[in-house]
Amino acid sequence: MKKSTFLIVGKHAVLEALKNPLRRVERVFLTEDAKKKINRENQSLNLLKSVNVFYKSKRELDNLCGKDETAHQGLIAEIEQLEEITLKEFVQENNKSNLNLLALDQVTDPRNIGSIIRSAVAFNIDGIIVKERAYPSKSKLLYKSASGGAEHVRIFKVSNLNTSLKFLKTKDFWISAFDVTATKDFTLHNWKGKNVLLFGSEGYGIKAKTLENSDFRFKVNMNKNIESLNISNTVSVVCHHIFHSIR
Repeated sequence: MKKSTFLIVGKHAVLEALKNPLRRVERVFLTEDAKKKINRENQSLNLLKSVNVFYKSKRELDNLCGKDETAHQGLIAEIEQLEEITLKEFVQENNKSNLNLLALDQVTDPRNIGSIIRSAVAFNIDGIIVKERAYPSKSKLLYKSASGGAEHVRIFKVSNLNTSLKFLKTKDFWISAFDVTATKDFTLHNWKGKNVLLFGSEGYGIKAKTLENSDFRFKVNMNKNIESLNISNTVSVVCHHIFHSIR
């Protein structure tokens, strides 16, 4: 059965999709200038060889973006979802001694999720756990904000986050919640081993019932001039530290 398709926009999102052998790209819409730039910057790859290409004006691409008003940079692609494996399959097949997953509770803004995906890829996070109902899986804004990162990290869409966290605890994962009420500095923790880094949204935080599944609760220390960071910035700070601490 043929999968449904959706549009992604922006240079990095489209180019990384074209480079990903696991991603099926149905069509690419682009300007003549964008094609010249692709060919100039990727001369050895011939990225457009096996793809249906349609040349459009900037205005036509603006119309394809619709109400999102996302900056397309002269490139739009129609793609299928990647083949997925379940969280359980991933854990059972993976024997790495250091394994780090992100879990997002009540984080729904596509820009924030896209930025989180980008940071996860930059700092070697092994996967991201999201609530299936809350995850905007076909959002142009998400793919644009991820800047191609969606091609390089597994997204595990689960129906119940608490059930997934309980399962991971039985597989020797430590659940570390980043919560505004916490007092422990996360940089003083030993991050080697298997970890789930649990984050909540800026508005609602982590649900109390979900917080009960955490083994540790941490904060990100900062000066008193700013009350808190954007959720995607917080994730980036944490992932950067862990990336360097376990190398």
